[in-house]
Amino acid sequence: MALAALMTARLAQGVTTGETLQLGERVTRAAAAKVWLASLALPATTRVPFARCVESTTGTSLDVAGALRSLVAAAGTHLDGPSVQELERLARQLAG
Repeated sequence: MALAALMTARLAQGVTTGETLQLGERVTRAAAAKVWLASLALPATTRVPFARCVESTTGTSLDVAGALRSLVAAAGTHLDGPSVQELERLARQLAG
């Protein structure tokens, strides 16, 4: 679970204004990440939020912020406190 959260957060970071990733690169990364996520043994309640969060990285920072918040709501009980705080901080950063 933690590794999936780390990967998702890293993809989300690519949407911030300071990053240089172009849309095409983000689309390619999201597609590969979805395949990788599908290979993990994640709790059923977290599969869709993880997939949606990864897909959102091809959109705007506000899209990603909302998806991260949904992910935290679904997976927060499976992650430690500092991990949840980092995801929440990233969501706030993306929301502006």
